[in-house]
Amino acid sequence: MNKTERQLAITLELQRTKLIRAEDLASQFETSVRTIYRDIQALSEAGVPIIGAPGHGYSLMEGYFLPPVSFTAEEAVSLLMGAKFVEQRWDAAYGIEAKSAQRKIEAILPEAIREATSRVQETMRVLHPMGPDTTLLVRTYLSDIRNAILEQRKICFMYLKKMPGADGKRSSQRVVAPYGLTLIRENWVLLGRCDLRQDIRHFRLSRMTELSVLEERFLLPPDFDLNQYQPPDDRNEHVLVRAKSDVADQIREVLHFYIDHVQEEEQNIVFDFRVRNPEEIVHHLLGLGGDIEVMEPQSLRIRIREIANDILKHY
Repeated sequence: MNKTERQLAITLELQRTKLIRAEDLASQFETSVRTIYRDIQALSEAGVPIIGAPGHGYSLMEGYFLPPVSFTAEEAVSLLMGAKFVEQRWDAAYGIEAKSAQRKIEAILPEAIREATSRVQETMRVLHPMGPDTTLLVRTYLSDIRNAILEQRKICFMYLKKMPGADGKRSSQRVVAPYGLTLIRENWVLLGRCDLRQDIRHFRLSRMTELSVLEERFLLPPDFDLNQYQPPDDRNEHVLVRAKSDVADQIREVLHFYIDHVQEEEQNIVFDFRVRNPEEIVHHLLGLGGDIEVMEPQSLRIRIREIANDILKHY
Protein backbone atom coordinates (compact mmCIF):
# COMPACT_ATOMS: atom_id res chain seq x y z
CA MET A 1 0.00 0.00 0.00
CA ASN A 2 1.55 3.29 -1.07
CA LYS A 3 1.23 6.62 0.75
CA THR A 4 -1.78 7.86 -1.25
CA GLU A 5 -3.68 4.58 -0.77
CA ARG A 6 -2.88 4.57 2.94
CA GLN A 7 -4.05 8.14 3.46
CA LEU A 8 -7.33 7.39 1.65
CA ALA A 9 -7.75 4.26 3.80
CA ILE A 10 -7.07 6.32 6.96
CA THR A 11 -9.75 8.83 5.94
CA LEU A 12 -12.23 6.00 5.31
CA GLU A 13 -11.40 4.50 8.71
CA LEU A 14 -11.92 7.86 10.40
CA GLN A 15 -15.25 8.20 8.60
CA ARG A 16 -16.26 4.71 9.77
CA THR A 17 -14.98 5.03 13.37
CA LYS A 18 -15.91 7.93 15.64
CA LEU A 19 -12.56 7.99 17.43
CA ILE A 20 -9.36 6.05 16.78
CA ARG A 21 -5.82 6.27 18.15
CA ALA A 22 -2.68 6.70 16.05
CA GLU A 23 -1.34 3.47 17.57
CA ASP A 24 -4.38 1.55 16.33
CA LEU A 25 -4.04 3.04 12.84
CA ALA A 26 -0.35 2.12 12.80
CA SER A 27 -1.17 -1.46 13.76
CA GLN A 28 -3.97 -1.70 11.18
CA PHE A 29 -1.87 -0.38 8.30
CA GLU A 30 1.35 -2.05 9.46
CA THR A 31 3.41 1.11 9.71
CA SER A 32 4.92 3.31 12.43
CA VAL A 33 3.07 5.79 14.61
CA ARG A 34 5.38 8.52 13.29
CA THR A 35 4.23 7.72 9.73
CA ILE A 36 0.58 7.98 10.85
CA TYR A 37 1.33 11.41 12.37
CA ARG A 38 2.76 12.55 9.03
CA ASP A 39 -0.28 11.15 7.16
CA ILE A 40 -2.70 12.94 9.49
CA GLN A 41 -0.79 16.21 9.00
CA ALA A 42 -0.84 15.76 5.20
CA LEU A 43 -4.58 15.06 5.21
CA SER A 44 -5.25 18.11 7.38
CA GLU A 45 -3.22 20.30 5.04
CA ALA A 46 -5.23 18.89 2.11
CA GLY A 47 -8.45 20.11 3.73
CA VAL A 48 -9.71 16.98 5.52
CA PRO A 49 -11.19 18.29 8.83
CA ILE A 50 -9.48 15.95 11.31
CA ILE A 51 -9.88 16.67 15.01
CA GLY A 52 -7.15 15.48 17.37
CA ALA A 53 -7.97 14.80 21.00
CA PRO A 54 -4.73 14.39 23.03
CA GLY A 55 -4.67 11.05 24.79
CA HIS A 56 -7.82 9.86 23.00
CA GLY A 57 -7.22 9.81 19.25
CA TYR A 58 -8.47 11.30 16.02
CA SER A 59 -11.92 11.86 14.58
CA LEU A 60 -13.53 13.57 11.58
CA MET A 61 -15.53 16.73 11.96
CA GLU A 62 -19.24 15.86 12.06
CA GLY A 63 -20.92 16.14 8.66
CA TYR A 64 -17.80 15.44 6.60
CA PHE A 65 -18.13 12.65 4.03
CA LEU A 66 -15.90 11.43 1.26
CA PRO A 67 -17.26 11.43 -2.27
CA PRO A 68 -18.10 7.98 -3.73
CA VAL A 69 -15.01 5.79 -4.02
CA SER A 70 -14.07 3.55 -6.94
CA PHE A 71 -13.64 -0.20 -6.67
CA THR A 72 -11.05 -2.54 -8.12
CA ALA A 73 -12.34 -5.69 -9.84
CA GLU A 74 -11.39 -7.76 -6.77
CA GLU A 75 -13.19 -5.38 -4.39
CA ALA A 76 -16.30 -5.38 -6.61
CA VAL A 77 -16.31 -9.21 -6.76
CA SER A 78 -16.01 -9.37 -2.96
CA LEU A 79 -19.01 -7.08 -2.54
CA LEU A 80 -21.13 -8.79 -5.19
CA MET A 81 -20.38 -12.32 -3.95
CA GLY A 82 -21.08 -11.16 -0.40
CA ALA A 83 -24.42 -9.75 -1.55
CA LYS A 84 -25.27 -13.06 -3.23
CA PHE A 85 -24.43 -14.90 -0.02
CA VAL A 86 -26.74 -12.61 1.97
CA GLU A 87 -29.47 -13.03 -0.65
CA GLN A 88 -29.35 -16.82 -0.33
CA ARG A 89 -28.66 -17.31 3.38
CA TRP A 90 -30.50 -14.45 5.10
CA ASP A 91 -34.20 -13.73 5.34
CA ALA A 92 -36.36 -12.37 2.52
CA ALA A 93 -36.11 -8.71 3.58
CA TYR A 94 -32.33 -8.75 3.46
CA GLY A 95 -32.46 -10.82 0.28
CA ILE A 96 -34.33 -7.98 -1.45
CA GLU A 97 -31.87 -5.40 -0.12
CA ALA A 98 -28.91 -7.55 -1.19
CA LYS A 99 -30.26 -7.69 -4.76
CA SER A 100 -30.72 -3.93 -4.71
CA ALA A 101 -27.14 -3.48 -3.49
CA GLN A 102 -25.86 -5.69 -6.31
CA ARG A 103 -27.64 -3.56 -8.92
CA LYS A 104 -26.30 -0.33 -7.41
CA ILE A 105 -22.73 -1.62 -7.31
CA GLU A 106 -22.89 -2.87 -10.88
CA ALA A 107 -24.40 0.43 -12.04
CA ILE A 108 -21.49 2.57 -10.77
CA LEU A 109 -18.67 0.31 -12.00
CA PRO A 110 -16.67 1.60 -14.98
CA GLU A 111 -17.10 -0.61 -18.03
CA ALA A 112 -13.59 -2.09 -17.81
CA ILE A 113 -14.04 -3.01 -14.14
CA ARG A 114 -17.55 -4.35 -14.81
CA GLU A 115 -16.21 -6.66 -17.54
CA ALA A 116 -13.34 -7.85 -15.34
CA THR A 117 -15.78 -8.45 -12.47
CA SER A 118 -18.09 -10.46 -14.75
CA ARG A 119 -15.20 -12.67 -15.88
CA VAL A 120 -14.21 -13.44 -12.29
CA GLN A 121 -17.82 -14.13 -11.23
CA GLU A 122 -18.19 -16.63 -14.08
CA THR A 123 -15.58 -18.78 -12.32
CA MET A 124 -17.27 -18.62 -8.88
CA ARG A 125 -20.70 -19.62 -7.62
CA VAL A 126 -22.56 -19.48 -4.31
CA LEU A 127 -24.90 -22.43 -3.76
CA HIS A 128 -27.39 -22.94 -0.94
CA PRO A 129 -26.97 -26.47 0.49
CA MET A 130 -30.39 -26.75 2.18
CA GLY A 131 -33.63 -28.08 0.76
CA PRO A 132 -36.38 -25.68 -0.39
CA ASP A 133 -38.85 -26.53 2.40
CA THR A 134 -36.29 -26.18 5.19
CA THR A 135 -34.94 -23.02 3.60
CA LEU A 136 -38.35 -21.32 3.56
CA LEU A 137 -39.04 -22.18 7.22
CA VAL A 138 -35.58 -21.18 8.44
CA ARG A 139 -35.62 -17.90 6.52
CA THR A 140 -39.04 -17.05 7.95
CA TYR A 141 -37.84 -17.75 11.48
CA LEU A 142 -34.61 -15.87 10.75
CA SER A 143 -36.60 -12.74 9.95
CA ASP A 144 -38.82 -13.08 13.03
CA ILE A 145 -35.91 -13.70 15.37
CA ARG A 146 -33.84 -10.88 13.88
CA ASN A 147 -36.69 -8.45 14.55
CA ALA A 148 -37.16 -9.83 18.07
CA ILE A 149 -33.45 -9.24 18.78
CA LEU A 150 -33.64 -5.64 17.56
CA GLU A 151 -36.85 -4.97 19.53
CA GLN A 152 -35.52 -6.91 22.56
CA ARG A 153 -38.60 -9.13 22.80
CA LYS A 154 -38.62 -12.71 24.02
CA ILE A 155 -39.66 -15.53 21.71
CA CYS A 156 -41.47 -18.81 22.32
CA PHE A 157 -41.08 -22.01 20.28
CA MET A 158 -41.14 -25.78 20.40
CA TYR A 159 -37.66 -27.24 20.14
CA LEU A 160 -36.65 -30.71 18.99
CA LYS A 161 -33.45 -31.73 20.73
CA LYS A 162 -30.91 -34.01 19.09
CA MET A 163 -30.94 -36.38 22.07
CA PRO A 164 -33.88 -37.26 24.39
CA GLY A 165 -33.86 -35.56 27.79
CA ALA A 166 -34.07 -37.23 31.19
CA ASP A 167 -37.81 -37.62 30.69
CA GLY A 168 -37.25 -39.48 27.41
CA LYS A 169 -38.78 -36.65 25.34
CA ARG A 170 -37.00 -34.81 22.56
CA SER A 171 -39.45 -31.92 22.14
CA SER A 172 -40.02 -29.14 24.67
CA GLN A 173 -41.39 -25.60 24.75
CA ARG A 174 -38.85 -22.85 25.26
CA VAL A 175 -39.13 -19.15 26.08
CA VAL A 176 -35.89 -17.40 25.17
CA ALA A 177 -34.42 -13.91 25.27
CA PRO A 178 -32.65 -13.86 21.87
CA TYR A 179 -29.15 -12.36 22.03
CA GLY A 180 -27.81 -13.07 18.55
CA LEU A 181 -27.66 -15.29 15.48
CA THR A 182 -24.67 -17.10 14.04
CA LEU A 183 -24.12 -19.33 11.00
CA ILE A 184 -22.27 -22.49 12.02
CA ARG A 185 -21.41 -25.21 9.51
CA GLU A 186 -24.28 -24.24 7.18
CA ASN A 187 -26.81 -23.99 10.03
CA TRP A 188 -28.31 -20.84 11.57
CA VAL A 189 -28.09 -21.00 15.35
CA LEU A 190 -29.74 -18.73 17.92
CA LEU A 191 -27.86 -17.75 21.08
CA GLY A 192 -30.10 -16.63 23.90
CA ARG A 193 -30.97 -16.97 27.56
CA CYS A 194 -33.43 -19.81 28.05
CA ASP A 195 -36.02 -19.31 30.80
CA LEU A 196 -36.21 -23.07 31.32
CA ARG A 197 -32.45 -23.58 31.79
CA GLN A 198 -31.75 -20.12 33.29
CA ASP A 199 -28.62 -19.83 31.19
CA ILE A 200 -27.40 -19.09 27.66
CA ARG A 201 -28.27 -21.91 25.28
CA HIS A 202 -27.88 -22.55 21.55
CA PHE A 203 -30.86 -23.44 19.34
CA ARG A 204 -30.67 -24.55 15.72
CA LEU A 205 -33.39 -22.81 13.73
CA SER A 206 -34.09 -25.93 11.65
CA ARG A 207 -35.24 -27.71 14.85
CA MET A 208 -37.75 -25.04 15.82
CA THR A 209 -41.52 -25.10 15.25
CA GLU A 210 -44.46 -22.93 16.31
CA LEU A 211 -42.27 -19.86 16.81
CA SER A 212 -43.93 -16.66 18.06
CA VAL A 213 -42.62 -13.28 19.21
CA LEU A 214 -43.88 -12.32 22.69
CA GLU A 215 -44.73 -8.91 24.11
CA GLU A 216 -42.40 -9.52 27.06
CA ARG A 217 -39.18 -7.54 26.74
CA PHE A 218 -35.65 -8.25 28.00
CA LEU A 219 -32.41 -6.33 28.53
CA LEU A 220 -29.21 -7.51 26.86
CA PRO A 221 -26.49 -7.99 29.51
CA PRO A 222 -24.01 -5.10 29.22
CA ASP A 223 -21.06 -7.52 29.23
CA PHE A 224 -22.41 -9.74 26.42
CA ASP A 225 -20.56 -9.41 23.09
CA LEU A 226 -21.63 -11.85 20.38
CA ASN A 227 -18.33 -11.47 18.52
CA GLN A 228 -16.33 -12.28 21.66
CA TYR A 229 -18.64 -14.96 23.06
CA GLN A 230 -17.17 -18.44 23.43
CA PRO A 231 -19.55 -21.23 24.47
CA PRO A 232 -18.31 -23.51 27.24
CA ASP A 233 -16.86 -26.77 25.94
CA ASP A 234 -18.76 -29.50 27.78
CA ARG A 235 -17.50 -32.42 25.71
CA ASN A 236 -16.16 -34.49 28.59
CA GLU A 237 -16.49 -38.06 27.31
CA HIS A 238 -13.95 -39.79 25.08
CA VAL A 239 -14.54 -42.31 22.29
CA LEU A 240 -11.61 -44.28 20.87
CA VAL A 241 -12.00 -45.60 17.33
CA ARG A 242 -9.52 -47.61 15.28
CA ALA A 243 -9.99 -46.94 11.56
CA LYS A 244 -8.49 -48.22 8.34
CA SER A 245 -6.26 -45.66 6.65
CA ASP A 246 -8.60 -45.66 3.63
CA VAL A 247 -11.36 -43.88 5.57
CA ALA A 248 -9.16 -41.56 7.62
CA ASP A 249 -9.76 -38.58 5.34
CA GLN A 250 -13.52 -39.17 5.43
CA ILE A 251 -13.45 -39.23 9.23
CA ARG A 252 -11.43 -36.01 9.39
CA GLU A 253 -13.91 -34.33 7.07
CA VAL A 254 -17.12 -35.46 8.77
CA LEU A 255 -16.07 -35.64 12.43
CA HIS A 256 -13.37 -32.95 12.60
CA PHE A 257 -15.24 -31.06 15.34
CA TYR A 258 -15.00 -34.05 17.71
CA ILE A 259 -11.36 -35.07 17.08
CA ASP A 260 -9.18 -34.51 20.15
CA HIS A 261 -6.14 -36.61 19.20
CA VAL A 262 -4.96 -38.84 16.35
CA GLN A 263 -2.41 -41.65 16.61
CA GLU A 264 -1.08 -43.44 13.53
CA GLU A 265 -0.38 -47.18 13.72
CA GLU A 266 1.26 -49.41 11.12
CA GLN A 267 -1.90 -49.99 9.05
CA ASN A 268 -4.60 -48.17 11.01
CA ILE A 269 -5.27 -44.82 12.64
CA VAL A 270 -6.71 -44.40 16.13
CA PHE A 271 -9.00 -41.42 16.63
CA ASP A 272 -9.75 -40.02 20.07
CA PHE A 273 -13.10 -38.20 19.88
CA ARG A 274 -14.28 -35.88 22.64
CA VAL A 275 -18.11 -35.82 22.87
CA ARG A 276 -20.93 -34.80 25.20
CA ASN A 277 -22.64 -38.15 24.69
CA PRO A 278 -21.35 -41.07 22.56
CA GLU A 279 -24.81 -41.39 21.00
CA GLU A 280 -24.28 -38.14 19.05
CA ILE A 281 -21.71 -39.78 16.74
CA VAL A 282 -23.26 -43.26 16.49
CA HIS A 283 -24.84 -42.66 13.07
CA HIS A 284 -21.52 -41.37 11.70
CA LEU A 285 -19.69 -44.46 12.96
CA LEU A 286 -22.32 -46.80 11.55
CA GLY A 287 -21.90 -45.18 8.16
CA LEU A 288 -18.27 -46.30 8.14
CA GLY A 289 -19.30 -49.96 8.39
CA GLY A 290 -16.52 -52.51 8.86
CA ASP A 291 -13.76 -49.98 8.21
CA ILE A 292 -13.73 -48.91 11.85
CA GLU A 293 -13.77 -50.53 15.30
CA VAL A 294 -14.98 -48.78 18.43
CA MET A 295 -12.42 -49.49 21.14
CA GLU A 296 -13.86 -47.47 24.04
CA PRO A 297 -16.16 -47.03 25.87
CA GLN A 298 -17.52 -50.55 26.28
CA SER A 299 -21.07 -49.21 26.44
CA LEU A 300 -20.71 -47.81 22.92
CA ARG A 301 -19.29 -51.11 21.63
CA ILE A 302 -22.41 -52.83 22.99
CA ARG A 303 -24.66 -50.17 21.46
CA ILE A 304 -23.06 -50.59 18.01
CA ARG A 305 -23.45 -54.37 18.27
CA GLU A 306 -27.13 -54.02 19.18
CA ILE A 307 -27.82 -51.77 16.21
CA ALA A 308 -25.91 -54.11 13.89
CA ASN A 309 -27.99 -57.06 15.10
CA ASP A 310 -31.22 -55.10 14.55
CA ILE A 311 -30.09 -54.30 11.00
CA LEU A 312 -29.22 -57.95 10.38
CA LYS A 313 -32.79 -58.99 11.27
CA HIS A 314 -34.04 -57.22 8.13
CA TYR A 315 -31.80 -59.22 5.76
